Amino acid sequence: MAQAASIQRLLSELERLPGIGPKSAQRIMYWLLNNEPVESQRLAEALVEVSETVRFCERCFNYAEDTLCPLCSAADRGHRNAVQICVVSEPRDIVAIERTNEFNGVYHVLGGAISPLDGIGPGDLHVRELLERLADNSMEEVVLATNPNVEGETTAVYLARLIKPLGIKCTRLASGLPVGGDLEFADEVTLGRAIESRVEL
Repeated sequence: MAQAASIQRLLSELERLPGIGPKSAQRIMYWLLNNEPVESQRLAEALVEVSETVRFCERCFNYAEDTLCPLCSAADRGHRNAVQICVVSEPRDIVAIERTNEFNGVYHVLGGAISPLDGIGPGDLHVRELLERLADNSMEEVVLATNPNVEGETTAVYLARLIKPLGIKCTRLASGLPVGGDLEFADEVTLGRAIESRVEL
């Protein structure tokens, strides 16, 4: 069935979004068309605002509207523990860790992970900037919180080799069994990690 050019353009743009297929794009489009124009206008304004105002933090490479992100600004004011730094691959990883309320240090976003198959090496990440942040010897611990996959493990091992000679404690997020999981359904790698990372009760 032929559709108006503007509708087809909207569908095409929505389908380009990650996780949005043709059916999801149609649902979003119909929601926009069936609501008051002010709803679409608010969404359009929010998209334009975020594209014009959000940049990368000059210190940690998290998303920010100012020179520094809110977390780095809070650290400067003494509201966060500035002697622990958590290294993550992407800004979205910060959101996940912050939801736990278990880490009160600062962050450093690498901007990806080492992946030779994709042509991504250490020089393509914010590794040099991380080492510059560690150079003043004020940091007591670096928490490597890269993803528990091949790329994340490769990145963590590479960074650990660079950080350990600096005399800074270097830790890795423990990985193992999810809460509520059954041992019989765990894969060998996950179960092995759980045994390796066991804690005393």
